[in-house]
Amino acid sequence: MRPSSLPSAHHQRLLGAAMLWLLSGGALLLTTLVPLHTELLGWTPAFWLLGAPLVVLLVLEPALPRQFLALCRPRRHTLHAAVWH
Repeated sequence: MRPSSLPSAHHQRLLGAAMLWLLSGGALLLTTLVPLHTELLGWTPAFWLLGAPLVVLLVLEPALPRQFLALCRPRRHTLHAAVWH
């Protein structure tokens, strides 16, 4: 595997497609146009509309959950840093 600082155009297109897939699948499930669970298919619609694109995103960007948690985590401002400067 070759190290690359910038993701390729192909990688960006795959990432965009997976995100679009996840957003459209979430919209379909939220608007109840497609049910989460059916008698005939079970949990298959939920998997293909939410689970599969999440797996693709995690394969393409393994650091994505860590970045998301860093954004959601509240930042603490320490007073000792201000005192010492």
